[in-house]
Amino acid sequence: MEEVSLLNDAVSQIDEPFLLVIVGEFNSGKSTVINALLGERYLKEGVVPTTNEITFLRYTDLDIEQQRCERHPDGQYICYLPAPILKEMTIVDTPGTNVILQRQQRLTEEFVPRADLLLFVISADRPLTGSEIDFLRYSQQWKKKAIFVLNKADIYQNNHELEEAMSFIKDNIQRLLNTEDVILYPVSARSALEAKLMATSNVGRLDEELSTSDSHYGANSFFELENFLYSFLDGSTIPGMDRMRLKLETPVAIADRLISACETLVTQDCRYAKQDLTAVKDIINSINDFALNMETESFSWSRQTLSLIETTKSRVIELVEANLQLSNFDIIASYAFKGEKNAMPTTSSIQNDIIGPAVSAVQKILEEYESWLYSKYTQQGRLYKKSFEKRWPRLSHESSQINFETNQLLKKVDQAGSQVIGNFSSSGVSKSFEQEVREMILGTFGQLGVAGLSASLLTSVLQTTLEDLLALGICSAGGYLAISNFPARRQRVIDKVKIKADTLAYELEEAMKKDLTEAIANLDTYVKVLSKPYQDEAQNRLNRLVEIQEELSNVEKKLRTLQIEIQNLHVS
Repeated sequence: MEEVSLLNDAVSQIDEPFLLVIVGEFNSGKSTVINALLGERYLKEGVVPTTNEITFLRYTDLDIEQQRCERHPDGQYICYLPAPILKEMTIVDTPGTNVILQRQQRLTEEFVPRADLLLFVISADRPLTGSEIDFLRYSQQWKKKAIFVLNKADIYQNNHELEEAMSFIKDNIQRLLNTEDVILYPVSARSALEAKLMATSNVGRLDEELSTSDSHYGANSFFELENFLYSFLDGSTIPGMDRMRLKLETPVAIADRLISACETLVTQDCRYAKQDLTAVKDIINSINDFALNMETESFSWSRQTLSLIETTKSRVIELVEANLQLSNFDIIASYAFKGEKNAMPTTSSIQNDIIGPAVSAVQKILEEYESWLYSKYTQQGRLYKKSFEKRWPRLSHESSQINFETNQLLKKVDQAGSQVIGNFSSSGVSKSFEQEVREMILGTFGQLGVAGLSASLLTSVLQTTLEDLLALGICSAGGYLAISNFPARRQRVIDKVKIKADTLAYELEEAMKKDLTEAIANLDTYVKVLSKPYQDEAQNRLNRLVEIQEELSNVEKKLRTLQIEIQNLHVS
């Protein structure tokens, strides 16, 4: 950060002479003002930009003929001059605030924070131009003390014009800087320099009386400006104490600016870290929405399976009701008198034409369901992975080391549905059904014998009353009772078919839900494992930033204490 370099420079310059930085537009007379302060034409003067670099003017006890300048790699010049004022301060000449070359303007702006005092030169022929106003606004972010010089004040025809100009400048500066304390000196630096040179040439030394009595020099208050600066250099005066405060406040102001910049960056980084944490949590929480969508879509698969079982159940019941009628004497007789080793036609039809194909169809649906389930949640897992890598590419390589183990979490589910239907035996169900039917018929007719059975069956199939009476005469009382119980026994068989089918439907539905729940749980675990490096990094970063904020706050408190101590300095 630029402020760090500035702070280091300011701290290193605390024991250095006071730094007076001269700023203003080119052709405002900055070089002439500096020459007037120094008492010699050390710097070039002109109507085009004459200062292309930052120039330090420092004291030397060598003669003017032995003046030397050094150029530094950072674009700064240091010139050593035998001017007495430089014993107590270093004067810095800067490029104009409105120079054409942006590099020169940047040099001027970057040097402002190092100044202990700004001397802002304003030209009377164009007071407070746009570039000057912009520069003043810029300089105030560093809270620098500035004094203002209205140069070329001798162009005004009378004091009224001068007072109007000064009032205009002061009002605008007060508004721009939000201060009532504006120090403005109207001067003619050229007249002051000429007066000093004339006095030196006439008597070989600077004759203070001559210089102060000179009409231009006295009228333009240059002596007052010098007086202010010299009093500024005297530590035993109030202005001198102000100079000491300003010298000490320079690094403090830069440090304050640095702390403020750091706080801005840390606050911004905290916001980003919190956003990262929120983003991770949002991705994890989005699994709930995905689970709801999957549950909704899985209903269609459950409906297909349950519908197929319901249809199969209805077909079996219809077959039972159609075939197990007393009128179907041959079927009833075959169940009653054939051995258990002989498969019955109805049973074979149920196994081969109804239950067998239905089980195969259910198995196919379940296989497709499980493939769909695996495809959906693994695809979603890859999308989550891409989301993390896209948002935090810096951590992608680090997290890739655990990708193999993480990917194992997206394994196929246990396929509980296929296991249920795999354990369902269509031949076993058919045999069980056949056994139920045999027991039903034998329980009804087993004790009647052939004659009794025939007579009983005749009762159910003869159509006329005469025939019924004849049959009733033939059949026994036991046969009649058996026939009357037949429909109830058949209904019990049908009820058992319903129970078997409904139980299978329930087990399959629960198994499919289990597969779905396991798939969602696998995805949830996968995302939590996958997100952990990103979540940990964001949380650790946030924790570090909070600690830095606390440190910055403590430093800021110390700075405030130091500022109060500096302000409380007084002349002893």
